[in-house]
Amino acid sequence: MTKLLIALVTFLAGTSLWAKPLYDLKPVKVADGITCSIGDLNPPTKANKGNVNNTCWIDIGDGLVIVDPGPTYAFAKEFAELAEKQTGKPIKAVVVTNYHDDRLYGASYYKDKHIPVIAHKNIVEDIKKNPGKFKRMPHLLSKEEFAGTKLVTPDTLFDKKYVIKGSKRSVELLKLSPVSEEHSDIVVWVPDVKFLFAGNIVFNDRALNYTKNSNMKGWIEALHKIAAMHPKIVLGGHGGTMGPDAYKTTLEYLQSLQKQVKAAYDNDVDMSELMKHVDLSKFKHLKHAEQLGRHNANDYYEQLDWE
Repeated sequence: MTKLLIALVTFLAGTSLWAKPLYDLKPVKVADGITCSIGDLNPPTKANKGNVNNTCWIDIGDGLVIVDPGPTYAFAKEFAELAEKQTGKPIKAVVVTNYHDDRLYGASYYKDKHIPVIAHKNIVEDIKKNPGKFKRMPHLLSKEEFAGTKLVTPDTLFDKKYVIKGSKRSVELLKLSPVSEEHSDIVVWVPDVKFLFAGNIVFNDRALNYTKNSNMKGWIEALHKIAAMHPKIVLGGHGGTMGPDAYKTTLEYLQSLQKQVKAAYDNDVDMSELMKHVDLSKFKHLKHAEQLGRHNANDYYEQLDWE
C-alpha cells in the first residue's frame, strides 16, 4: 500500500494537477477585450525563462486571438489556459509578429492544438537564414522547462494585410515596411479601440536592438505609418509603456542614431573611434542603453560601409 501511494504521489507531481506553473503571469487589461502580459526587460535568462516579449489575448466575440505565443511550449500553455479561464472563450487564432525565438517557439503548443498560426510570409526565409537564433532557449533552459517546445513554421502566411473576423470585432495584421527591425515584422491593429500591438517595431523601457537584418529607412517609415494611424494605445513588443505616443522614443532613437552615425561615416571617422562622435545619452534611461548603443552604432555604420 505504501509503495502504491508513493508511486501515485510521484505520478501526480509530474502532472499539471500538482505541477507548479513555470511562469508568474500577471496579465493586465490594456483596452476593452484586450489583455497583455509584459515580459522582462532583460535578454532571455535562466531567471526569466525566456519570457522577455509582450504577449496578448484579444477577445473577438466568438473567441480569442493570441498575439505572440511566447518562448516555450510551457509558457504558451499557461498563457492559453489563463486566457480561456478568464474569458470562458476558445482560442481561434495565433499571430506571430516576427521570427524571434522569444515569440515563435510558443507556437508549438498551438500547433499541437490545431489552432491556426498566422505570420508574414517572410518568416519562412527569416527562420532559414537565422538558425543561430533558435539555440539560446534550449541552452538556457532545463529539459523540463523546454519540454514540448519545437521550432514550427506558421501555417497561414500573408503579404500586405490579413484580417481575422470575429462576431464582435475584426483584427488586422499589417505589413508596414518591407524591412524594419526584421523582414518578418508586422503589427496588429484593432480598429474599434484603436489599439496597436507594434511588435519589434517599437521598444519601450529598454533600448532597441539594431541588427545586420535591420533597415534604417524602412524602420523609420514604419514608425511614421504608425503615427498616421492615430492610435489611442500603442504597445511595443518589449516594455510596458503604452499610450498614443509610445512609438516616439523608438522613432527619436533611430533618427538620432541615423543622423550621427551617417555624419561620422561621411567624415571618414574610423569605426574604432565611432562612439566619440555618437551621443545617445538622451536615451540613457532605457535599460541596456550603453551596451546596445555601441552595438547599434557599429551595425548601422557597417551597413553604410556595404552600401
